[in-house]
Amino acid sequence: MKRIITFILATGLCAFLATGCQEEYTTYSDAEYVMFSDSVSLNMVLENQDYFTVPVASTTACDYDRTFGVEIVDQGSTAIEGVHYRLASNTVTIPAGKRTADVQVHGYYDRIEPSDTLQFSLRLVMPEQLEWDLYKDRTRVRMLKGCTFHVEDFTGWCVVTSTFLQDYPGVENTSIQRLIRTERDPNDPNTVIMHSWLFSGYDVRIRFDTSDPAKPLTTMPEDQVMSDEMSVFGKINGDNKILVTDNANYYSFYDACAGNVKLWTQVYVKNMGTMVGTVGSYYNIMEWISDEEADRLEREEGMKKYE
Repeated sequence: MKRIITFILATGLCAFLATGCQEEYTTYSDAEYVMFSDSVSLNMVLENQDYFTVPVASTTACDYDRTFGVEIVDQGSTAIEGVHYRLASNTVTIPAGKRTADVQVHGYYDRIEPSDTLQFSLRLVMPEQLEWDLYKDRTRVRMLKGCTFHVEDFTGWCVVTSTFLQDYPGVENTSIQRLIRTERDPNDPNTVIMHSWLFSGYDVRIRFDTSDPAKPLTTMPEDQVMSDEMSVFGKINGDNKILVTDNANYYSFYDACAGNVKLWTQVYVKNMGTMVGTVGSYYNIMEWISDEEADRLEREEGMKKYE
């Protein structure tokens, strides 16, 4: 919904953003409206983050500063001011010659749980004639905790659930789940080696992109061998290697709070470097667990440990 609203707002503003309070800005009309850029604002609260921003936009640029009040609307809120967040200021100023400004919000990282669904509303306090009926004067701010990534949280025992094993269990798998051992790649601090990932003796690597905590993406290098063909397909179509990489058509994510990875993969076969064919796209979930939980799964659920 947010993307749709943002698109509509951007489209609607195209005709107005060249408008100005002075004649040199005016290209369409003299209408001046001020609003939040989105009716819903989704934000990550990160460790050591000073604040996140909720943008405000105007259809005009003026030759003087414009300051408006910012009011917290309690109705429908699940976040508590002073406990989960605080505003840097109860006003926002659009500088002279500008059409945008930001309301700054500090989220209290240590007071928010990963499972929390927190939200509150903000309203712009301004003259009535500045309110555009189409977009109103308020926004709903939603906050999610973005846990700090530690590669150690993605090492040790891991439960793998793969739709590939549903279609191609091979000769050793009786379930779509496996209990495997993982370790940090000594050559790359953000890469993890997954031993015997879907089939014994075949290790694969996944890499965690930590450049933007708000986009915790996971990738898998190309042409990794996940099995031989004969033990899975019962025949050889290429060079007897089943290859895997991440699927470029879908995003794959890691969750630093929950300690899991949701990975879309592309499985294919080559012969001497030439593509023979694509086996298909498969969804995989990797969930890291404690040594104690791994022992329990082995003891009570009969899961075999692959190291």
